[in-house]
Amino acid sequence: MDNIILIAVAAVVGLAIGFAIAKMMEKGKASKTIANAKKEAADIIKEAKKEGESIKKDKIFQAKEKFLELKAEHEKVIINKDKKIGEAEKRTRDKESQVSSELAKNKKLNDQLQEKIKEVAYKSDILDKKQSEVEKLHKSQVQQLEVISGLSAEDAKAQLLESLKETAKSDAMAYLQNTLEEAKLTAQQEARKIVVNTIQRIGTEEAVENCVSVFNLESDDVKGRIIGREGRNIRALESATGVEIIVDDTPEAIILSCFDSVRREVARLSLHRLVTDGRIHPARIEEVVKKTEKQINEEIAEIGKRTVIDLGIHGLHPELIKAVGRMKYRSSYGQNLLQHSREVAKLCGVMAAELGLNPKIAKRAGLLHDIGKVPMAEVEVETPHAILGMQWAQKYGEKEEVCNAIGAHHDEVEMTTLISPIVQVCDAISGARPGARRQVLDSYIQRLKDLEDIAFGFNGVQKAYAIQAGRELRVIVESEKVNDDKAAELSFEISQKIQTDMTYPGQVKVTVIRETRSVNVAK
Repeated sequence: MDNIILIAVAAVVGLAIGFAIAKMMEKGKASKTIANAKKEAADIIKEAKKEGESIKKDKIFQAKEKFLELKAEHEKVIINKDKKIGEAEKRTRDKESQVSSELAKNKKLNDQLQEKIKEVAYKSDILDKKQSEVEKLHKSQVQQLEVISGLSAEDAKAQLLESLKETAKSDAMAYLQNTLEEAKLTAQQEARKIVVNTIQRIGTEEAVENCVSVFNLESDDVKGRIIGREGRNIRALESATGVEIIVDDTPEAIILSCFDSVRREVARLSLHRLVTDGRIHPARIEEVVKKTEKQINEEIAEIGKRTVIDLGIHGLHPELIKAVGRMKYRSSYGQNLLQHSREVAKLCGVMAAELGLNPKIAKRAGLLHDIGKVPMAEVEVETPHAILGMQWAQKYGEKEEVCNAIGAHHDEVEMTTLISPIVQVCDAISGARPGARRQVLDSYIQRLKDLEDIAFGFNGVQKAYAIQAGRELRVIVESEKVNDDKAAELSFEISQKIQTDMTYPGQVKVTVIRETRSVNVAK
């Protein structure tokens, strides 16, 4: 029994010891597992920290790159704005200098005008004094002559009038004859009516041609390619087209300078093709210029055809059609030659129809009247354009009345048909239309001043005004010094003085105004 108890106790003790040992082994294994887990967690945390630092560095680097990119763009925008502001300031300074120059010039002209007014007033006072002295001297001389001759002033005047009668009669007859001839040629009232009606029915836009053209560029970088290495491209272009190409500081623009509009157009179109294509070198330039010249020649022929079709002119020789097309690239005193010729043709057609003549012949002569201004060869330039145009018209089979109208529109040859004066008048109407032609301002102002100075050179003139662009001189005289008969004579003398001393376009109408005023004051 005791043995059984001992065995049981031993078994329980063994189980306890085994359980304790198992617990200890399990605890060691758990500690080891925990240690491993902690180690893995530490490694993961370390790797995560390392990866976080890398991501942080990448993000910081990307942020710095973005900042630098935005900063560069901002600086570029600021530079462009500064450039534009500088250009605007430069333009403003140029405008200010131009305005200052104009103000100085106007001040100078005003000072000259004031000096002229003072000078005229001084001369007027001197003339008044001299006039009073002359009148006193005249009276004393008349009295002495009456005593010496034994004749009264009336008898002496009668004898003097008789002696001057023949001279005055011949002068009056010459003046009357000129007046009658002018009246017969112009047919004053009817001609005025026809001209006014014709002008009212015809109206065209006026185009002013210059000697320069501006070729716009998308950017200034293209200028360097156009100039080429050591300027070879621009020299090749100037040699091929005969146009001076000016590359200066003007932003995004190149200036083409040449008196010949055809050459300028060829250079402009060639530059456009070269810049668009991108290949710019001497060989390519010569090729493009040749193609452009061929295109311009075809365009000239097409313009001539459209013009004659629009005007209803048929059977014109092809060479004359080309000459009409070339008129588009010519100008006279700033007036486009083709527009001028078209307008003259329409005016001639209307005026011929009003007078019962053939309007088609008149249109033909009006269109061709200035073809001599577009010479087909340089050797022909010395011939007057009216004679040259008449020779071409004869060469290419135009009718005699058309040839005579072309040659006679500047009185180079004698007029033999009624179409000739119509063409001459319509040419003058088109050229005299306001805004049609331009003149140099200084010469224009000088011509007006010369007109007024001629009037002031005559006795009794109080004021003189050149009006209607110098086509009329209005003279105001002193009624005490100039009577009605003297006013008519003064108008004739001033017109003759202008005719002999001045060169001017068209006609100058001289109007003498004499006014008598009687003023009393009621008190």
